[in-house]
Amino acid sequence: MYSHGSESLIRQAREIQESELNKFYSRLVKLLQGKELGHETVDSLQRLHLILSATKYTRTLPPELQKRLVSLLSSPVEQLQVLSSAVLRETLPLSGQELNYNQENISQLNSHAAALLLSQAGSRADLSSLCAQLLRSLESRQSEGPAHCLTHTLPILNTVLTHSPESLTDDHVTLLSKKLVDWLRYASITQGGGASSGGFFTGPRSRQPAPIAELDGTVSGDFFTVLCVGQGFTDDQWMNVYSFSMLRHWLLTHHSVSNGNTTADTANRLQLSLSHSHSFSYDDRSEVDGSVVSMVSATSSSSRLLPPKERLREKAFQYCQRLIEQSDRKAHKKTDTDLQKACLVEAVCILDCVCVEDTSLVFRTFPCIKGLFGRLSSDLSFARVLLPIAQFYLNHGEMAAVDCESVWNLVFGRFPAELFNNQFLAHELLRFFRLNLESLQLRVPQYTHSFPNLLKLLAWDSPALVDDFVDLLPSLVTTGTAVELLHTLLDLPCLSATLVLQLRSVCLPIADPGGRGLLSLDAFRNPSFRGLFLFLLRTEAGSGDTIDRLSTLHELLAEAADWPRVVQCAQTVPVLLHIFFNTVITVADEKLLAHLVLVMLERSSLLLNIPKYLREIHRVFSCHLLRLCKLHPSLVVDQSHELLEFAGATANVYSKEEIYTHVVWVLGEYLSMSCDSRCSVSLITSCFEALEAVLFEITSSAPAPGAVCAAPRVITTLMSALAKLASRSHDLIPRVSLFLSKLRTVTRSGSVAWCSDEEDLVAIVTRGEELWSLLKAPGVAQSVLTPPPHVTTPQWHRDINVAMPLRLRALTNLTHSQ
Repeated sequence: MYSHGSESLIRQAREIQESELNKFYSRLVKLLQGKELGHETVDSLQRLHLILSATKYTRTLPPELQKRLVSLLSSPVEQLQVLSSAVLRETLPLSGQELNYNQENISQLNSHAAALLLSQAGSRADLSSLCAQLLRSLESRQSEGPAHCLTHTLPILNTVLTHSPESLTDDHVTLLSKKLVDWLRYASITQGGGASSGGFFTGPRSRQPAPIAELDGTVSGDFFTVLCVGQGFTDDQWMNVYSFSMLRHWLLTHHSVSNGNTTADTANRLQLSLSHSHSFSYDDRSEVDGSVVSMVSATSSSSRLLPPKERLREKAFQYCQRLIEQSDRKAHKKTDTDLQKACLVEAVCILDCVCVEDTSLVFRTFPCIKGLFGRLSSDLSFARVLLPIAQFYLNHGEMAAVDCESVWNLVFGRFPAELFNNQFLAHELLRFFRLNLESLQLRVPQYTHSFPNLLKLLAWDSPALVDDFVDLLPSLVTTGTAVELLHTLLDLPCLSATLVLQLRSVCLPIADPGGRGLLSLDAFRNPSFRGLFLFLLRTEAGSGDTIDRLSTLHELLAEAADWPRVVQCAQTVPVLLHIFFNTVITVADEKLLAHLVLVMLERSSLLLNIPKYLREIHRVFSCHLLRLCKLHPSLVVDQSHELLEFAGATANVYSKEEIYTHVVWVLGEYLSMSCDSRCSVSLITSCFEALEAVLFEITSSAPAPGAVCAAPRVITTLMSALAKLASRSHDLIPRVSLFLSKLRTVTRSGSVAWCSDEEDLVAIVTRGEELWSLLKAPGVAQSVLTPPPHVTTPQWHRDINVAMPLRLRALTNLTHSQ
């Protein structure tokens, strides 16, 4: 929200009158006519920008003021350039007076004027015309007129390429590809502004330009790249830097479409590949004056036979290989080391791009990439460089028939295990997984078994990464991983606490008298509990479904229940559980689903004690227990022993109300011969007796001191389940009727100890009377309480053999006016 002062200024800008605004325009024109533009001019321009941007209407400035503002775009003061460009972007161009840079003044175009041009371009034709002018300016020599401001040209073209790539015609693409080749490969190898050696002969003729150096201080013996250093840089060297910065974007936008598998194209590629194996001579010369020939990376003269796109690929390949060679040099400054890493990332990505376009380059590139991986793989500070290398292996490893095992052990093993708290790496790692999800599932067996490691990223930074795991989780659910993955998701808050303890154990001394002692940290360092924490910190699946001593682990981590990171992690688990169950029903058979039902019953009482977390997990379990049993009713018979054991425990009525209610409901609903022929009378009777005992216990005595009464929903669900079971075994009807009649008699005498609310008691009694009335007619009770499928899912409106569709159509015609 804006501060009070800011809101006041915005309100004044919106409420300014037209007459006052015209006076302000006139005063600003006079200021701009002066020879020196001081602070008053800057303040006025800032106020004008506020007035124009504070309203939703676009204004038109007076012609004289607009002319003055346009002239400020070429001011030597950048602050005036920024302000004039910002003001003009908030206005409509005057009819017939739109900005139009011709060939004479296109060289004066700067980034701020370019931003204005792009924002006011009316059509694709305008952008195409601007691109044509920019490209024509690039063809001129530096000696033909004043010094160009070429450094702004490529960023402008890159912006056009981003927002409207179709504005560049085929001729534009061809021309710019040629220029990129020149700038990348043939920039000067001497420093800009030659340094004087001093002495008597110090005139311009005696100054010899110093050669470009490498980052380690040695003189460069090869062509110029972004990793070369010097006291100053020439224009073509700056264009080399800009060209490299936009090279990958250019290749992806205009080179990704194949030119067709023509005979000439194939011949050119074959000739190029053969020439590199045995023929080395001087390379073709560039059109740029002063070009030099590389002493190290000289290639075959056959490259001149290639079309511009193919030639740019070849030069991009050479440039990136040189960058990789330069990155092996020891830089003197830390900033240069960071630059090496950034350039390595870009170089590997460009090599991957050109290899995707031209597969013949894969075999020439892989030795370089393999050597780079071998050099960097032991140093995790290069993790963000190793990810593009992993992408290269994923895209081309199968074609080159190389072993990728060590790459995947690093990506799925050490990265999440040791760098889980690196936010930037976590983002890029998950982005890598999302972009390559299908390929990883098909080609990398480690992917689906690495979820214990990958979930460490989520456990550490849940709010930022939950969206990524919402997309990734379905790919991790298989028949072999489902059970362990469910346990791992439920233990995610424990994993979050363990990661915190792991870092604290490293940072804090074992005996810290000045700090507050953490019992959980002591337990983490205790060898007797080490196995529990090591299981949570495992790097791959398959070592077991869960921990035998989960309750012990939860006791050790009890104080972590209110840690912010743990609480945030617990909030994401219900979302992931919904995704897990929605996915597992599409891949699992009934045997696996039956196992998952057992896990839900078991883990409902084995969770980290965070009250809100417990309630949410029970709600998720209840929802999907109903869904699983509805899809596969035979699960109730398969797991009847465990379900009855759970439903027969009176303690669950009070501690697990949500899931207990739904377990009772599925027993009453699906324990029937119509759902499974294996359902016997003895099974129905045993279930009836178990539920009857629980219902009798909670309605015959008051709850323990300090405990709440049983929820009315639990009582009504138990009564309904007993009535349903009795309707399928008529011998049980008298027992239910007797209980219901006693219930009505007891409640008539006044309040009861097991229900504290009078309205709830009335609802329970009403439900009991309804069931008692139904059970007086056993045949009706069974059809009402256990209706056949064709009654519960009617489709009479679709059945042409009954009169219902005709009646519906007739009623529709009557209710709709003609």
